[in-house]
Amino acid sequence: MPPSSSELFDIEVAYATPGREFIIALRLPRGASAREAIAQSQIMERLPEIDLTRNKIGVYGKIVGLDYLLQPYDRVEIYRPLTIDPKQIRRLRANKAK
Repeated sequence: MPPSSSELFDIEVAYATPGREFIIALRLPRGASAREAIAQSQIMERLPEIDLTRNKIGVYGKIVGLDYLLQPYDRVEIYRPLTIDPKQIRRLRANKAK
């Protein structure tokens, strides 16, 4: 039997590329995990560069695992891998300013 509407809650799955932001709204049953939300969103079919073995995920900026149990109105964020170390960026900027 499918879950009743009172057992469903709203969440979002978000991913951003340098030129575009993707936010997919979903209604999921209580007890759904971040992994299930990502699968339901079908974002990985649309954006094959997402690799959950490399990309970290979080909820509102806090890193979580794929088994994290979602709460109503959570936003599952898929993060792109860093291309350069943030410390290195600061060093480069400091050297440029000299």
